[in-house]
Amino acid sequence: MLRSSTLTHSVTVTCVRQSHRQWHQSIPANYRVCDAARNTLLSNSAIFKWKTKSNTKRNSSGMGTFTTRALAQPLKNADELIDSVETFIFDCDGVIWKGDKLIGGVPETLDLLRSKGKRLVFVTNNSTKSRKQYGKKFETLGLNVGEEEIFASSFAAAAYLKSIDFPKDKKVYVIGEEGILKELELAGYQYLGGPEDGGKKIELKPGFLMEHDEDVGAVVVGFDRYFNYYKIQYGTLCIRENPGCLFIATNRDAVTHLTDAQEWAGGGSMVGALSGSTQREPLVVGKPSTFMMDYLANEFGISKSQICMVGDRLDTDILFGQNGGCKTLLVLSGVTTLPMLQSPNNAIQPDFYTNKISDFLTLNAAAV
Repeated sequence: MLRSSTLTHSVTVTCVRQSHRQWHQSIPANYRVCDAARNTLLSNSAIFKWKTKSNTKRNSSGMGTFTTRALAQPLKNADELIDSVETFIFDCDGVIWKGDKLIGGVPETLDLLRSKGKRLVFVTNNSTKSRKQYGKKFETLGLNVGEEEIFASSFAAAAYLKSIDFPKDKKVYVIGEEGILKELELAGYQYLGGPEDGGKKIELKPGFLMEHDEDVGAVVVGFDRYFNYYKIQYGTLCIRENPGCLFIATNRDAVTHLTDAQEWAGGGSMVGALSGSTQREPLVVGKPSTFMMDYLANEFGISKSQICMVGDRLDTDILFGQNGGCKTLLVLSGVTTLPMLQSPNNAIQPDFYTNKISDFLTLNAAAV
C-alpha cells in the first residue's frame, strides 16, 4: 500500500479584511462576494463565488485555520503511486519541457502510463497559447496529446466567464497574448487589447484625458511580452471606472521558462502592476485556484482522490493539487530545488518528490 506520513498540526492565521464597499456596490447581482482567510481564487481580499459556499472554518475568535502537512517523502516505488490513482495531471513548463526543449524520458514515461490505462491531462498556467496551439507544440516535440487533454490558463479564463454567464454584450479587455484572444473568440466573447496594443503610446500633454470603452465588463491579465504603460492605464481605467468590471488573472507566477537557459519574469509581474494601480486583488483562474481542478473533475467525471498532480512549483502546482484534494508529486526538473523544498521557510509539502517524471521508468525495478 502506498503510504506517507499523516502527522499534521493546526496553525492559526488571521483573516485579512479590506474595504471593498464601493466595489461591492457596483458588482452585478449574479456575483456574490465573501471574505475568507484561506482562498483559492482571490488573494487577501474578496472572493467571487459561483454557486459555492466557503469552506473556511473559524474558531471562536473569528480567525481562520488551516492544516499543514508532514515533510515530503522521496518517491521510492513508482508502481505503487501509479496503481493508486486513475489520472495524472501534469504541469508542462519544467515537467514536460523547458522552453522549447523536451525533458529527457518524457515520451517513454507517458507511453508507460497510457499502457497502464491511466488518463493523462496537461495543465499549464502559460496563457500565451490556446489549447489548439499547445496541441501543435506537443506534436512538434513528438508527443501524441489530444487537444481535449490540454488545459491552459487562457482556456480557463474563457471557461470561467462562461461559468458565471458573463454577458455577451459586454467586452473583455486583454492584457496578454494570442492564446487568450483565441479562447475568448471560441467562447463567443467580444474583446479588445492584446498584442495589438503593444505598440500604442500615451502622449502626456497638459489636460490630456485617456478615453476607455465603458462596455468593458472584464479585464483579463496574463503573461504579456508586449506589456506597456498604455495597457496598464487602459486596464486600470476599466477596472476602476466601469461598474462591476471584473479583474481576472490567468496566474500570478513570479517566473516562467521562456528558454531553458534561465528563468524569466512571469505573468505575476503584469498582474502585480494592475493590482498596484487599482488597489484590487484579481480573481485567479489558473493554478493554484481550484477552478481548473473542479472543471476537469466535472468534465471527465474524475474523483479528485483518484488524481495525482505532478508539477515543479510548490506555490502553484503542488498547492493546486492539495487545494483539490489530490495526491501530489513534485519533480525537481524545473523551478524547485531540493534545498528549496526542505527549507524551514517552506510550508508547502507534496506527498512525494523525485528528480523528473522519467523516474517512473527506473524506480519500479529499484523498489524492494
